Amino acid sequence: MPTASMRASFVTATLLASAFGFTTLPAQASPGHGESIGAPAKSNPATRTINVELGDTFFKPTAIKVRAGETIRFVLTNSGELLHEFNIGTAVTHAEHQKEMMAMMEAGMLTATDIVTDHANMGHGGGAHGAMMKHDDPNSVLLRPGETKELIWRFAGGMTLEFACNVPGHYEAGMVGELKVL
Repeated sequence: MPTASMRASFVTATLLASAFGFTTLPAQASPGHGESIGAPAKSNPATRTINVELGDTFFKPTAIKVRAGETIRFVLTNSGELLHEFNIGTAVTHAEHQKEMMAMMEAGMLTATDIVTDHANMGHGGGAHGAMMKHDDPNSVLLRPGETKELIWRFAGGMTLEFACNVPGHYEAGMVGELKVL
């Protein structure tokens, strides 16, 4: 568990990197993309609920096991001081999504603590560029500090996935956990 001093350093570094436009190193990806990881579901067929805390340098729990075909209701709470994401995918899909998240931050759609919803005033609201830059993947949720949201997911066959925060620098700082589908 990170110390208060480590968390403060991480928060400071993330805020400074965001303010000055520094980028992070790309994550190393492993083979396995293209597999079906499952699909969004409604809350009615959820077989169980898993509460996940998103802190500024961690997820709690750090690992999750589910059964193939199981529908899970994830209740996600951001207890940190920064914007965080809960995203289900493979290491390869996270590496690709990190590039998209960096582009969103560089375009001003994300800040260290917030999601900018008024894109029209940024010159990105219309046209192809604005349409391409959305955070609306069904396997992903963005949470502002203090927010609680849910994601309901029905898992496909046995595989090892990750749940991760792909806000620039967070995955590399350790905001990634193992999601084992049995």
